[in-house]
Amino acid sequence: MRGNARHTIMLLPNGQQLDVFDQELAPQWRCQCNDQDWLTVVVEDTAARIQQSTDDPAQLCRAAWAFFVSHAEVNALQFESGFHAAFMVHRENQTAWLERDMLWQLPGDWLRQGNPLPYPVTMIMDESGRRHPRRRCKPVGEVYRRFDTGIQAWVSLRTLDIEQDLHRFMRWQNSERVAAFWEQSGTLDEHRAYLERQAKEPRVLNLIGCIDDEPFAYFEAYWAKEDRIAPYYDAQDFDRGIHMLVGEDHHRGPHKVKAWLNALCHYLFLDDCRTTRIVSEPRSDNDKMIQHLQARRFAKPKEFDFPHKRAALMVLHRDAFFERCELS
Repeated sequence: MRGNARHTIMLLPNGQQLDVFDQELAPQWRCQCNDQDWLTVVVEDTAARIQQSTDDPAQLCRAAWAFFVSHAEVNALQFESGFHAAFMVHRENQTAWLERDMLWQLPGDWLRQGNPLPYPVTMIMDESGRRHPRRRCKPVGEVYRRFDTGIQAWVSLRTLDIEQDLHRFMRWQNSERVAAFWEQSGTLDEHRAYLERQAKEPRVLNLIGCIDDEPFAYFEAYWAKEDRIAPYYDAQDFDRGIHMLVGEDHHRGPHKVKAWLNALCHYLFLDDCRTTRIVSEPRSDNDKMIQHLQARRFAKPKEFDFPHKRAALMVLHRDAFFERCELS
């Protein structure tokens, strides 16, 4: 503790602990790690000026994350001189800025299997006659992890393992609440066959959502260009789509939805920087899910008819997600 500063501990996925000191009387914010000063900021209303910073870009990004989480009203950190990095915005007066929406687009510590470069674009034709980019091999294991200060818990995503998750998946799909919208209740063998088909499908990534490492949800992240949704809107090469279910009742509620839906969308935007939209197509009468999506900046441009349901087209644009970023 330094003087009258409020002390907060913030956790990083790599195991590091950041000590944050927020002065109550003087407008100063300080971040340390292992007693080493990483960042000191002078805060005046919605303006933030760097007084001191580490020379390490990775450490700077971690400290800046802690600052932006602590000060939701500030959208940029101003460097007057001395620090230059490719992820900054440089002004004509020689000042440099680190902006909130740019920081959240850096893979940082959240993307657990980071892709240093976008997968090369090679166009192919699938069996149904749709032309789309060849997709990279699917990851295995944990792909995303972030401590959410809103729910004070780790939110993580890992790929589904059929042997580990089959019974859990069957229990979730056979619950009355989930079956009402997914309509995929069935036997263990039927669910195994479904997941095995999904595992062989290049367009779909099956994910398990965890809170403090407890599995609670199942997500399907798909490439929209080669999905059944493609004919119903102007699908682009790197649009992603999502199907979602929360299987554990004690992890339901708007505050939990905000945490895991932000994490899921954040992961998909980080996974490929060319992804500019995420789409979803809930049943048009699923008012609660539509409201949750709209609360997270999804727009609803229209409703349309799938062969099996009346659906609402929900679209999240990359700039809307990051410019109004509510990650914490």
